Amino acid sequence: MAHLEILTPQNHLVSCGGFLIRRNFVLTAAHCAGRFITVTLGAHNIRKKEDTWQKLEVIKQFPHPKYDDLTTRHDIMLLKLKEKANLTLAVGTLPLPPQFNFVPPGRMCRVAGWGRRQVHGEGSDTLQEVKLRLMDPEACRHYLAFDHNLQLCVGNPRKRKTAFKGDSGGPLLCAGVAQGIVSYGQKNAKPPAVFTRISHYRLWINEVLKEN
Repeated sequence: MAHLEILTPQNHLVSCGGFLIRRNFVLTAAHCAGRFITVTLGAHNIRKKEDTWQKLEVIKQFPHPKYDDLTTRHDIMLLKLKEKANLTLAVGTLPLPPQFNFVPPGRMCRVAGWGRRQVHGEGSDTLQEVKLRLMDPEACRHYLAFDHNLQLCVGNPRKRKTAFKGDSGGPLLCAGVAQGIVSYGQKNAKPPAVFTRISHYRLWINEVLKEN
């Protein structure tokens, strides 16, 4: 899991999640782009420096060329790191699904992040993890821009568990494979939330990795 510290064009510091897919590439959400990004790998408590930490600068950001700020579709971005990360017990790469791998609704998956635990709360200092169910696309029909081919509908509306602000860009892990990226949800944090469907973007990911 990667913690991203982002300097916005307005000079604000915001944070997102992300994850290592190659020693020098992190995958995250396109809406986490900024003027400058620092990645911390191997962290559990983001306020307390641990021996496992690796802090790396991002030298190039690759937001998806079709990313749309209004609809939040194609919310996926690759970050090239200045140096290669060292793979350790605390820092590893996550496997991605093959291109046409369609993960079925009903599956239980896990999401992790340092996001808020309450609607008006602060971000969490320690990495939180929650189990969430993949829902039928019907459950996300109130999101007008939701597209089942590009996105996943995640989190049972009858439960209070979800991903929230600050979790953006973090991975949705289903049986150890990164199937989704935290994209957006409702302002009141009521599930389900919308995740970018990684399998749809495998060709684009492979192209960027090959050319860089």
